[in-house]
Amino acid sequence: VVDSAAEDRPRYLMRPDLGRRLAPEAEAKLAPHTKRHDVVFVIADGLSARAVQRHAQPVLAGTIKALRAEGLSIGPLVIVRHGRVAVGDAIASLLGGDSVAVLIGERPGLTAPDSMGAYLTWQPHPGTTDADRNCISNIHPPDGLGYETAADIVVALIAGARELGRSGVALKDTSSDDPAVAEAAAQGELG
Repeated sequence: VVDSAAEDRPRYLMRPDLGRRLAPEAEAKLAPHTKRHDVVFVIADGLSARAVQRHAQPVLAGTIKALRAEGLSIGPLVIVRHGRVAVGDAIASLLGGDSVAVLIGERPGLTAPDSMGAYLTWQPHPGTTDADRNCISNIHPPDGLGYETAADIVVALIAGARELGRSGVALKDTSSDDPAVAEAAAQGELG
């Protein structure tokens, strides 16, 4: 468990840049865990700590099981207080992660006060842009995306990023593609 550079909730809300960086003592805490990892997972409270409290564990359980079955190495789980998505870039860079998946509480809405998002980035580093990330949002069963589906998408995006060597706008989620639709598109039968 580490902190972002935002010392408290008001600062986190007023200074988004601080939530994207680690507190100085966090880097020292993570340094002993540096080695090459295929995937690093980060849980950040974001704008809804309730969301990650409810939904992170079930999504991680399915995702980690599938990634381990593929023989991928998984870094230590890092939980960040007052964290934003980009804090995962610094964490994965410090830990030697080829990719990072940040599970974060989304902005509460009128119908979903506990929705979680998952952001995947290949070769994360400070300065990574949002265009370099893939987002899976609205994870909050039963009304939003279910745990198994979210885990399947995260696994598919990690596999795609490893194959393509990129994430973000260059990487599309194909985890739920219907083979018949894909074949029709390849034959030019779809508009």
